[in-house]
Amino acid sequence: MLGPVILAASRSDRMRRLISAAPVTKQVVDRFIPGEDVDDIVPVVRDLTGQGLELTMDVVGEDITSPAQAAAARDAYLELVDRLKPLELGTRAEMSVKLSMFGQALEGGHELALSNVRPVVEAAAEIGTTVTLDAEDHTTLDSMFAIHEELRKDFPQTGCVIQAYLFRTEADARRLAESGSRVRLVKGAYKEPASVAYQDKHEIDRAYVRILRTLMQGKGYPMIGSHDPRLIAIGQELAHQAGRKPDEYEFQMLYGIRTDEHLRLAAEGHRMRVYTAYGTDWYGYFMRRLAEKPANLRFFARSMLTKG
Repeated sequence: MLGPVILAASRSDRMRRLISAAPVTKQVVDRFIPGEDVDDIVPVVRDLTGQGLELTMDVVGEDITSPAQAAAARDAYLELVDRLKPLELGTRAEMSVKLSMFGQALEGGHELALSNVRPVVEAAAEIGTTVTLDAEDHTTLDSMFAIHEELRKDFPQTGCVIQAYLFRTEADARRLAESGSRVRLVKGAYKEPASVAYQDKHEIDRAYVRILRTLMQGKGYPMIGSHDPRLIAIGQELAHQAGRKPDEYEFQMLYGIRTDEHLRLAAEGHRMRVYTAYGTDWYGYFMRRLAEKPANLRFFARSMLTKG
């Protein structure tokens, strides 16, 4: 299994330096991350929405070690909101945030992350859009869910992410579906121990379907985060069985992966949202994309051999 090896490499300073220095790396990274700052991303937003797609935007960042860095992450999102305002896209362009970027892992991190993310959620609401809290490793989830619950008191449209490979997620899904939350379901992209997560791909897929059925039958708004054609077809069937209209759920896929499928689903009348990351601190995000899917790793390795 190469996934765990790649995830370990994502935490290695030596591997970070090696991969970052490779001449071909930027060309490959551009497949997944279309820009380094907000000036780069605004034309991408215009282009994708012009094709009938929707977006959720992530300002990538890793390894926040000080409150000042957390505040800078907050300010980067506030700048994004400011640049989105004149586009008047509403929920067609929302934001995804990782609470680790807002200081969650620091001393007093729970309160610090809440105090930093709240202004972003407030600013998003002012321009008619919303924020989704990304899931990270299992040790952070109780804090994430507590912050999600707190934010929803004033901003009920605030979304969150759940990961099918974790044993706890079926119970989390039942609770969130009953509360009417916006919930993105993904398989999971962190290295988790066998004590808390399924390790077998087929077990993860089966859990994904069980959880998605719960979300579709519940009171919330399911967001199907997957590139797997079989799971996409199952999602459509579960939505049909639950009597959901096309605007009562959506599909989400990563920028740069299965682009033709993005356009196909949108052309069929589905809500199709593209997870679009940008920023200079791209390494951890990039390595998780390689770990998630063997085809991504083959693409990178082939590029390294032919262009490096």
